[in-house]
Amino acid sequence: MEQVLKACSILAGHRYALDPAIRTLGEKRVPREGRVVASVRRFVRDVAADWGAADGVPEVAELLVSELVTNAVAYGAAGVPHETAVRVVVGRERELLIVEVYDSCVTIPRMRRAGDADGSGRGLAIVDTLAHAWGWTPNPHGKSVWFQLAAWPPD
Repeated sequence: MEQVLKACSILAGHRYALDPAIRTLGEKRVPREGRVVASVRRFVRDVAADWGAADGVPEVAELLVSELVTNAVAYGAAGVPHETAVRVVVGRERELLIVEVYDSCVTIPRMRRAGDADGSGRGLAIVDTLAHAWGWTPNPHGKSVWFQLAAWPPD
């Protein structure tokens, strides 16, 4: 509960605006259901490949978005009606591929320490290991969790 209150207080003073430096390459909205994760993985992989991201980047982006969408479906809407959507935006800022996953919950994402026998709890650790950078941003409708990958030569 303390995290929710902290996020709400941050959100109250935060004016959200799209960063004009980030060019949108693709966007997809999906229902908050586990069955959509595969569709989102293909979407992000295809957008990265279509825009000529470096070898291996589409596959890494596919893996990382899978983790974030799975989290958005499983944890990102506590207390929010199930009919809400998850929005995925793929963008580019200079040499960086940026993938953002929006959900309707203000709960701050946190890395967990998964034990050897645990079947879950490794998603954000994988994102932290493979992404150039990652984080979360509050917005008027919840939050986005995002990652960046170096995908193109520097300008």
